Amino acid sequence: MSIESDTPVKDRTYDLVSVLESSLRNAWTMEAYIADAEREGDEELAEWFRKIQHNSFKAGEQGKQLLRERLGRSAQG
Repeated sequence: MSIESDTPVKDRTYDLVSVLESSLRNAWTMEAYIADAEREGDEELAEWFRKIQHNSFKAGEQGKQLLRERLGRSAQG
């Protein structure tokens, strides 16, 4: 099954970098949402935002590792 990509560049590295950037930006954005929830005394919502932030950081770290590996392979070949 093939899914048509709407990315402007048909390139797996571009896609990887885009998702990496999005994940890390989302983790950074969660800081403001956590602060907002805490300021309003909504610890339940703040904790939910922390979980999302953790997952975004994790995805970002995995994406950085994938990118390092791929750049290393392309430099060798």
